[in-house]
Amino acid sequence: MATATTQTHKREAFGSRNVFILSAIGSAVGLGNIWRFPYVAYEGGGGAFLIPYLCALLTAGIPLLFFDYAIGHRFRGSAPLAFRRMHRAAEPLGWWQVLICVVIAVYYAVIIAWAAMYTWFSAQLTWGAGNENDFFFIDFLRSADVAEVGVSTEFVPQVGIPLVVVWLIVIVIMALGVKRGIGRANMILMPLLTIMFAILVVQSLFLPGAMDGLNAFFTPNWGALADPGVWASAYGHIFFSLSVAFGIMVTYSSYLKRKTDLTGSGLVVAFANSGFEILAGIGVFAALGFMAQAQGTEVAGVASSGIGLAFIAFPTIVSQATGGSIIGVLFFGALVFAGVTSLISILEVIVAALQDKLGWARVRTTLTVAIPLAIISMALFSTTTALSVLDTADAFVNSFGIMAVALVAVIIVAWLLHKLPVLVEHLNRRSSFRVGTIWKVLVGVLAPVVLGYLFISELIAKTSEPYSGYPGWFLAIFGWGMVIALVVLALILSALPWSGRSHAKDDPEYDEFLSEEEYEPDAETSAIPLIDTTTKGAGA
Repeated sequence: MATATTQTHKREAFGSRNVFILSAIGSAVGLGNIWRFPYVAYEGGGGAFLIPYLCALLTAGIPLLFFDYAIGHRFRGSAPLAFRRMHRAAEPLGWWQVLICVVIAVYYAVIIAWAAMYTWFSAQLTWGAGNENDFFFIDFLRSADVAEVGVSTEFVPQVGIPLVVVWLIVIVIMALGVKRGIGRANMILMPLLTIMFAILVVQSLFLPGAMDGLNAFFTPNWGALADPGVWASAYGHIFFSLSVAFGIMVTYSSYLKRKTDLTGSGLVVAFANSGFEILAGIGVFAALGFMAQAQGTEVAGVASSGIGLAFIAFPTIVSQATGGSIIGVLFFGALVFAGVTSLISILEVIVAALQDKLGWARVRTTLTVAIPLAIISMALFSTTTALSVLDTADAFVNSFGIMAVALVAVIIVAWLLHKLPVLVEHLNRRSSFRVGTIWKVLVGVLAPVVLGYLFISELIAKTSEPYSGYPGWFLAIFGWGMVIALVVLALILSALPWSGRSHAKDDPEYDEFLSEEEYEPDAETSAIPLIDTTTKGAGA
């Protein structure tokens, strides 16, 4: 009977540390690395921006990455279960992160679908009548006017059909599990992504005007370092770039074997992510230099970020450059691969949380999560009003979802639960790179200050005037209403009882982990797999 129980509740695991590292890099390397970082660096002082960027990486990004790794690996669970095992009252933090991932997954899939279609368009150079701006907004998305913002039911097939394909592929990967699905997908997609982007960069460097673009990207504007906004931008970018506070790294690290070098793995992930961002900056600005020369303008006149860079500027480059089809296929193919590896990590947060809470099998949980999300994604983002809904949801969930939960989490863990010493001990027991007082100061003091500043700045910006000029009722539903709903639903999900079949109950693997750590929970901590107040873990 004991053997059967152990098999029933045995937690999935990555096949090796290398698979975990590739999966963590796959999560971190997403659309923002390719279409956001180059412009953020350019606007933040070019080459001079590398100073605040490296400071943010070393003082906030890596410490918070270790923070997530330690929680997930030490408490052996999805975000809700890991925080619950740390302390019963901390469970809502985990569900808050899960619900943030629900929102992101719904709209992230459609951007991958756009990129997939543009990969096909690149191969045939089918951008319409030469105006890439009109082609994207009018011909491809069939976007409604700003004055007509709302929720349309008018289906856009060239978006809806690839969106279905994206969801089917991702569902299959998720259903196969951590080792056979997520791990194997990242082992294939991440090397392909790296090779494709390296070829893209090399090809871009040989375009006429490429050096003008690189000069614009790397020439330092030292005066920018005196601007607090540049430093805030660097910290904000690093924070989102490394996928911290999404619940992703907590979940992924819970799939690691007990004797794993956590900090060493974290350093590899962090610097690999930054290396890819700098590579993306070189490739993107070399291509923008060509575009500026072809149009007889300065690089500043064509530099942009986000959707404007990917779906307007790059199609222009593809149309004008010799061998442009290859550039387009490589660029948009890279967006697809980067998007898929990030999306599966986002979905895994949700699937793992429900598996832990309900004790369901992998396939059942995956279908229960993915099918409703796919339906919502189709309903909202394969219509003519998709862009305004996506823009609003993305802006608010990043500013008042991810940033807010990160701020609350570090304050609660560091100052209310006093768990940083436990996390330090766990990190040092397992890792080659040891942490101590400096790490505790960075996580417990600097992180709350920086996150608080960023949060308040965003709050002021979005309350001073309507975001992007959207109607108040629209922002109340897809902006402020969504943000408030995340917190309320997190509290409701925490109040629901854990199933008797839950992985949190009678978890032999976690009991063994506690025994190996020689861990004794204190009177105010529920760092044991509790289902109700009468259940005791092995350490009690």
